[in-house]
Amino acid sequence: MNEQKELIIYEQGAEEYSRTGIFFGNFIMLLWIAAGTFGCWFLSPLAAWIYFAFAIIMVGIVLRKIVCTNCYYYDKWCCLGWGKLSALLFKKGKIEDFSKSIGIKIAPCIYGLLTLIPLVLIIISLFQEFTVLKIVVLIFLLLVSFYSGAISRKKSCAICKMRLICQGCAVKTQ
Repeated sequence: MNEQKELIIYEQGAEEYSRTGIFFGNFIMLLWIAAGTFGCWFLSPLAAWIYFAFAIIMVGIVLRKIVCTNCYYYDKWCCLGWGKLSALLFKKGKIEDFSKSIGIKIAPCIYGLLTLIPLVLIIISLFQEFTVLKIVVLIFLLLVSFYSGAISRKKSCAICKMRLICQGCAVKTQ
C-alpha cells in the first residue's frame, strides 16, 4: 500500500497549506458565491436563493464528500482547508479511488455553473433594464471566477501532493 501511495503522490508537494492562503482562498470563494447570488437577484430573488443554496450545498457538502474523502489532504489543511471540513463531515475514503471519483469529473461543471448561471441571468436582466451596477457585478464575477479558476488554482496545484493523479490539475506534470 505504501509503495503504491509513493507512486501516485507528488513527494515535493506541501504537507499542508498556509493558513493565510486558506483564509484568502475561502474569502475569494465567498466573494464568488456572493457575486453570483447578487447577479441572480437582478432577474429574480427566487433564482438568487436557489443559486445560493446550490452553491453552498454543492461546494460545501457534496464535493467535499465525493472529492475530499479520497484525497491525501483528508483531515489536513489543503489549499482551502476543505480536507479538515471533509473529515468533520464524512469518513475517510481511499486515496486510490481519487482519480476514479465522480467528484473529479463533475467538479469542473459545478464550478463552471457558479459563473455561468449568474452570467446568463445578469445578461438577461440587462436586456430588461440596463444599469451600471449590473455591469459592475458582471465584471466582478468574471474577475473573481478567473482568479479562482485560473490563477489561484495554478498556484495551489503547483504544490499539491495530488497533482500527479488529479485530472483537474492546472499544472503540467513532467
